Amino acid sequence: MEIVVSTRLGGVRGRVEEGIAVFRGIPYAAAPFGKHRFAEPAALEPWEGVRDALEFGPTAPKRPYRPPLDELIPEEDIPGDECLNLNVWTPALDDGRRPVMVWIHGGSFRNGSSGFPLYDGRAFARDGVVLVSLNYRLGVEGFGVFPDAPDNRGLLDQIAALEWVRDNIASFGGDPGNVTVFGESAGGISIAALLASPRARGLFKRAAMQSGPPQIMTRDEGAAIVKLMAESLGVPPTAEAFASVDRERLLDAQAEASAKGSPLGGGPGFFIVEDGQVVPSGAREGIAPPEDVALLLGTNREEYRLWFVPTGVVDRINRLTFRLALLKFRVPGRIARLYRANRPDAAPGEVLGEIATDMLLRAPAHRLADAAARAHVYEFAWRSPVRDLGACHALEIGFVFDTLAAGEQLAGPDAPQPLADAVHRAWVAFAAHGDPGWPLWDETRPVMTFDHPESRVVPAPRHDELQAWS
Repeated sequence: MEIVVSTRLGGVRGRVEEGIAVFRGIPYAAAPFGKHRFAEPAALEPWEGVRDALEFGPTAPKRPYRPPLDELIPEEDIPGDECLNLNVWTPALDDGRRPVMVWIHGGSFRNGSSGFPLYDGRAFARDGVVLVSLNYRLGVEGFGVFPDAPDNRGLLDQIAALEWVRDNIASFGGDPGNVTVFGESAGGISIAALLASPRARGLFKRAAMQSGPPQIMTRDEGAAIVKLMAESLGVPPTAEAFASVDRERLLDAQAEASAKGSPLGGGPGFFIVEDGQVVPSGAREGIAPPEDVALLLGTNREEYRLWFVPTGVVDRINRLTFRLALLKFRVPGRIARLYRANRPDAAPGEVLGEIATDMLLRAPAHRLADAAARAHVYEFAWRSPVRDLGACHALEIGFVFDTLAAGEQLAGPDAPQPLADAVHRAWVAFAAHGDPGWPLWDETRPVMTFDHPESRVVPAPRHDELQAWS
């Protein structure tokens, strides 16, 4: 059955699927090309009549993940310029004022889309939440740093989507005063920046960060990949010059420039930068979350395995490359000795992966929890049997969304449904009233450890290692 909702810009037509009202591909800003390319998101002109919102909208320009990650995280690629769009799943179109959750996908700021089946919002709507997911500009279009264009355009897209939620979500049965933003990896990093941004104040009440550290870079660091691309393309590193390059050629240059970078290994990539406007000066040194925003944040037990194991990196690291990596990342010798002593039987690649996970993801998340007025911290510890991935990066997403059947490439066909029930229930409870079901973060450092057959609160897990980073 098809249904119509009136928004401030015009009517949109969705459909009821298994009792859930679903609207896909609703534009929240003008197409970011032509006169709007490399600019802040521009307001849409209202339309007459009713616009179809029956299929996912165009995805931001991108290339697939490099092998073998392309098999583990397949990409949705929908052509079209109107890529600033969002989707809504809602239990009912009434004045129920239900909690709202807004999902910001990950993908190293150059991959991903809201149409990935793992992000289906049906289970959230089933449980009384209005779920919104969004697309934003990626790669050089959204995060390239230029002297003649605003920085953090992809982040500005996210803010524009949150403004759309504020202005329209009541028509979909949601409460604009009870919005939770949540995201994973680059989505979690985005949320950290939203916590710091004055442009996002008042647009959300709660925030859940999954495996995304509060990572803000300098403009010079953000511009490095633009300079590499400019050299490859033979053009100046300006937005004006890049806009004159064929889009496919630009994507090829982007893929080439970022080929040797990774979230844990470093190297050329795209970042949110401290621009003094959208992201205020001082954010790089530390983010103080607003006192009126509650946090839910955490990591997976073995984040590094997504990048280290399928690629074979974990087996290629020997004692020499281990020491060189420690020097590259300036890891103090006392910390390396502590990790090795705690894992006497682990291979060098595994020890290095544990160090990288804590240094780049887990320790920064705990520091953010320390700075928050109200935070709950989790760790996802269930180990996937697929390709020896273990409790790797992104594994928790299918459990959060209760979409295990869509995530078999990461979790396998026999992932425990009771664990998905518990994780999903915690996220719904946090969105509804701010309490996911375990104690607030305090000096005892309680961490809800999600596992199967038992999940439990663990006080200060691996405290000796995590304390070393502070």
